[in-house]
Amino acid sequence: MPISMTLYHNFVFTKMAISETVFSFPKQTDFYRGKVRDVYGFEERLALVASDRISAFDVVLPEPIPYKGQVLSQIAAHFLEATSDIVPNWFEGLIHPQVSVGKRCKPYAVEMVIRGYLAGHAWREYKDGKRQLCGVPLPEGLRENDKLPAPIITPSTKAQEGHDEDISAEAIVNQGLVSQADYEKLANYTHQLFERGTAMAAERGLILVDTKYEFGKSKDGEILLIDEIHTPDSSRYFYAEGYDERQATGEKQQQLSKEFVREWLMANGFQGKEGQQIPTMTAEVVSQISKRYIALFEAVTGKTFQPKDTNAEEIAQTIREWIA
Repeated sequence: MPISMTLYHNFVFTKMAISETVFSFPKQTDFYRGKVRDVYGFEERLALVASDRISAFDVVLPEPIPYKGQVLSQIAAHFLEATSDIVPNWFEGLIHPQVSVGKRCKPYAVEMVIRGYLAGHAWREYKDGKRQLCGVPLPEGLRENDKLPAPIITPSTKAQEGHDEDISAEAIVNQGLVSQADYEKLANYTHQLFERGTAMAAERGLILVDTKYEFGKSKDGEILLIDEIHTPDSSRYFYAEGYDERQATGEKQQQLSKEFVREWLMANGFQGKEGQQIPTMTAEVVSQISKRYIALFEAVTGKTFQPKDTNAEEIAQTIREWIA
């Protein structure tokens, strides 16, 4: 059953969220700011700061979410360590609850999205009448959240600005985004990672519905798994208990994902479309989102979340010490 979130009431309101970092370090070679992460580049390594920014529909929302960065960093570390036997990854360790460090490489310009169930974006496309997603055919007669006959890969482009776009495997190769040989390796890794993530989720009474993986290539030509995996920002989970009954009766599935943020936005008239205004995020809304992230951390990892009150200067000092 869903975890109670009342335990976190006392500290959610006291922590100052970190919306961004603006540092300059010795030996720093470059800087990149994504929707959520601030990435500090050095010659052969990266320091990745998971801010408390939150995005939905490819838009960064105006209010940061307390502890979100710590949750994401620690879930990602948990799963990167648990899958390193499948594919080597960029991650070398957490030097702070909000800072991951590791190897740098050149990212592929696609995200490998894999789906085991018809949910979220895939369902919205299907409901609109589409029976192919990224070149993959979908059978007739499916309902929202139905299990697919087999997991499917539905890649997307990685937009520097604006919305990511669905793309087929054929187009990826034809456009030269990834070679045929490398794409086959990425697809194989994606299926293996999803199988491992599915098994780990089942141990926690969860269903891994869909997720995405990102890969890059090191300077010596090795393919590495990069970024985060199996977090609420990159994945969708259902509670396994009662799934079949809810599907049979047409009830909504109980989710552990960022979908609840998207649903709140849609209920308030926002889907990231031109001309739409982001609804006001009150302190109560921000607090509830923070609690949901913390509850998800504990449900997915089986660990107790240990919040750390921190600030930007502490993060900067931690990175300085790591560089030295």
